[in-house]
This record gives sequence, structure tokens and C-alpha cells, in this order.
Amino acid sequence: MDPKAMLEHLKTVASPRTHGTLEAIYEVCNEQVERGISDFSFTTIARLGEKRGVPKAQSIRNATGVHYRTLIESFVAAAPAKKVGYKQATADAWIDELPTARHRLLVQILLSELAEARRLVKEIVPPGLEIYVDDRRAPAGAFKLDDIERRALEYILSEDFIKKWNFRKGDKGDVLDQAGVRVLKPGTVDAIEKALRYL
Repeated sequence: MDPKAMLEHLKTVASPRTHGTLEAIYEVCNEQVERGISDFSFTTIARLGEKRGVPKAQSIRNATGVHYRTLIESFVAAAPAKKVGYKQATADAWIDELPTARHRLLVQILLSELAEARRLVKEIVPPGLEIYVDDRRAPAGAFKLDDIERRALEYILSEDFIKKWNFRKGDKGDVLDQAGVRVLKPGTVDAIEKALRYL
């Protein structure tokens, strides 16, 4: 539906006191068309029509501004399509295959909101951040060491245990006896320390 027809239609469904506001919005948008400018953002239209009865951008965005948004969107839909680069044309070409201008407009709005959301996520989440999710189904307590298990592991790392058996800790997280024979494999000490720290 072209903007003029949309204006007339909206005046039949909107309350009489909004008719003047709809006409003011139509005039501002129409002037944009006459100037060859395709900027119909709510902020721009509200700024240009501030002294003519056009509400503020936030009022247009609110639920009560649905008729105002619909009128502005009809101008967006009627505006000549911008030439886009090859990458964008191939990525968004499917939008042009949608059946109506309104559908195409709504999809473009959603895509711009998605792009903005992705930009915000990149700002919030530092680059290279790794997030680990523990999705084990058992209760969290099932993976914790109880007091007896903890004391047993702590004893293996203790000086009492090492001295009692004449062992010594190796440089690879292993445990060796007096003759240098490996009693506990490399990484055992590190594994036990990690278990005590996280379980």
C-alpha cells in the first residue's frame, strides 16, 4: 500500500485526535521523498517534525505509536531500493523474494536488530573468552569429594607419606622411591592437586 493510501486507511482505524499527527508525519516523510532522502528513521522524522506536532521518537516506538510506525514504514517500503555491494546482495537476496513490501521491510528491520545485538555481544564478551558449561545430569554434590576422600588424597601429597616410604617427588608430577624407580606415574601429583582444588 502506497503512503497516501496508508494514511487514508489509518485515519479510518485510528482515533480522530491522532489524524493531525498522522498528517504531520506524512508531510515530513513526503518532504524526505521530494528531497531524494531515504532516511525515515523515527529519530529523524521526530526531529524534522518537532514543531509540526510529530511526537518524539520514543513515543513513535511505544505500543501506542503503532499507527505512526505503520505510516513511516510505508514510506520505507516505497523508497527505491539502495544499491548494495556484491556480498550483501548475495547474502540478503532472499529478502527480495518475499511476497510483499511489508514482509520485506519487517525482515530487514529484524536483520538490522540482529546485527545490533551481535555487535553488543561482541562488546560485552571479550575476544577469546572461553565459556565452559557443565551439563552433567547428576546433582553437583555427586562430583564433590567427601571428607574421607579428601583426607586420603591430601595424605598422598603430604610430607608424612613421602617420608614414611622414603619417597621423593619428581619434577614431572611423579613420585620416586630411593632407587629412583617411579612409584606414581607422571602427572599424578598434579592430578591430585587439581582434584583437591576443584572437587
